[in-house]
Amino acid sequence: MLSFAQRHLGGFPKMHKAAQAVHKVVQRAVWVALDAGETLLGAKGPLIPPRRLMNVGSNEFTRSDFNRIGGELFERLVAIGGLQPHDKVLDVGCGVGRIAIPLTRYLSVQGSYDGFDIVAESIEHCAKAYHSRFKQFHFHHADLFNTTYNPGGRYLSHEYTFPFADQSFSFVFLTSVFTHMLSQGIENYLREIRRVLAPGGRCFITYFVLNEYSEQTIDSGKAALAFTHPIDHGKSTHVDQPEAAVAFDEAYIRQIYRETGLDIVEPIRYGCWSGRSSAVGYQDIVVAVKRDADQRRGGAPQATRIA
Repeated sequence: MLSFAQRHLGGFPKMHKAAQAVHKVVQRAVWVALDAGETLLGAKGPLIPPRRLMNVGSNEFTRSDFNRIGGELFERLVAIGGLQPHDKVLDVGCGVGRIAIPLTRYLSVQGSYDGFDIVAESIEHCAKAYHSRFKQFHFHHADLFNTTYNPGGRYLSHEYTFPFADQSFSFVFLTSVFTHMLSQGIENYLREIRRVLAPGGRCFITYFVLNEYSEQTIDSGKAALAFTHPIDHGKSTHVDQPEAAVAFDEAYIRQIYRETGLDIVEPIRYGCWSGRSSAVGYQDIVVAVKRDADQRRGGAPQATRIA
């Protein structure tokens, strides 16, 4: 419905705005009906959030792929990231617990989970849903400024300190977070990730990576996203709202990992957004290990690899 309005009513701003409003009303009615139906049928588990809180996924209208995508991302954390049941896990940008749900079935009593997100209502839902069922799962609100999700936020990403002690975690992951941040924020987050990781701890982060291949597919129109507007160390899809979708040069990503003291676990896994045939999903995946202090002082170590 909305795509039809965008195509045919683009020259009539008032009509286009009205079509958007109607689309939103219909969409919310669909969400309420689907949530109610699943609840009545016993198909909606206690950890599943209402659809109005699901702001991720490929099926925007029905938001019916929440569990499927969460499960797929969890499987990649294990298969590619090396996540273990006993890990102390930090989920940066946890949303409404899309990946926390499968982790409740995977983490052992020795493991733990902390997640933080900028959307207060998402954290409130998770804190309430998990509190009595999973004592080792904890959710925190990060009052970070974001033009879309938290316009009244107190902190900026490039100055934010994670609310955790040094070396608190053995595994940190971020999915579709750095694809909406600029370079200053990413560099600060990587420093914070290294700080909160224990020696030998791992981080799993998704990106849109610019390199010779993806630049060619963007130029030829084969990539799913057209990164055409230059920003520091990369490009954006939007000139007025660069954080809508951001891609960074692979050379820059490798450089900031070296400087931060995080060793990339080779190879970088490239997703299908750039037109590749890929088994690792939509975005590109970078896994890294925290370098110990002696290696950091003594120069670059040998590259780490996984199968």
